[in-house]
Amino acid sequence: MKYFLSKETVLKWLELPSVYHLKKDDLYELGEDAFEFLRRCSSEYGCDSEQSEFVDYCLKEDILTTERSGVIQPLPVQSPQPSLRYLELQITNRCNLRCRHCFIGDESDGCVEELTPEQIRKILKEFEEMQGLRVLITGGEPLTHNDFEEINKMLPEFRIRKALFTNGLLLSEGILEKLNVHEIQISIDGLEQAHDALRGKGTFRTAVRALEKAVKGGLETSVATMVHPLNLGDFDEMASLFEGMGVKGWTVDVPCAKGRLDRYPEFQISPEQGGKYLKYGYGGGLHSGASGFACGLHLASVTGDGRISRCTFYAEDSVGRIEEGLRTCWERIRPIGLEELACDCSHLEECRGGCRYRAQLIGDRLGKDLYRCALYDIL
Repeated sequence: MKYFLSKETVLKWLELPSVYHLKKDDLYELGEDAFEFLRRCSSEYGCDSEQSEFVDYCLKEDILTTERSGVIQPLPVQSPQPSLRYLELQITNRCNLRCRHCFIGDESDGCVEELTPEQIRKILKEFEEMQGLRVLITGGEPLTHNDFEEINKMLPEFRIRKALFTNGLLLSEGILEKLNVHEIQISIDGLEQAHDALRGKGTFRTAVRALEKAVKGGLETSVATMVHPLNLGDFDEMASLFEGMGVKGWTVDVPCAKGRLDRYPEFQISPEQGGKYLKYGYGGGLHSGASGFACGLHLASVTGDGRISRCTFYAEDSVGRIEEGLRTCWERIRPIGLEELACDCSHLEECRGGCRYRAQLIGDRLGKDLYRCALYDIL
């Protein structure tokens, strides 16, 4: 029997040889023999093999198919160590809202910063060559980018998973039908009263309608929620709402007191009040780390003005610019080991020290993220 690598999978050579399923967002680590077999199957001619337990498993997981996919699979070259797997790509700082908790703040007022389509194509090509898995297309509001249509048209060129982060206000059925992404994440920060207080009157209903249309259209959807004093009574109902709608993932976090949130203390929340709500959410989150390391081991960020940093919060402490090359800048980011942190509780490996930027705002980059401490009831 002749087998082919399915059109939804791509070989990746990370710390270990792997195969990545773009649609399911699943990463499978491989032994050398399995990797070599799948590499042969990735050619346009496929590979011959007798039926085996491994082949059956690959057919079941949609890694292999008996039909020619017609997709040219790039041959993987080993990634840098640690591997860059997740890229926050802030294509613009322009936005159609002025949310009270926005970490970008008012810096963008009168000064629009946008990556050009040419810059975005170069970054995505570099990311793909570095064995990247998933790009998070963010803003501002990415759909307000002057050249979003051109950017959207180029996305199928790259064998990486694409996730669009949006407030949902511009997600018409026409746009949804044309989007070349695997996933849409919409921000919903409470039920109607709480969400609208943070983002503006009428935004809740528009965001929920957009979420409904995306689910109905067959797109994988997720929701991001920020904990604030006005939505504390909404979480159980939000959980029922999202699960009932068929939302695949729900991420819950606490906003950092940066940017516009500094001007709205009524939306700030203490660790004692807000930390326990981090127990909500489902679906595994946005990006995984690795045993022994703090958050961000496999993550980097690019801002609309071309700065590269360990995450968007650290844009002011960037490690370089896109003109220097993504790999060059990535290799300047030093991973943080758990043994370096001031954390000493029994939940450290599970928590991985929480958010390093949030800990830095409290006073020490290697200190405790007190919101995560509150989640585990160890304040």
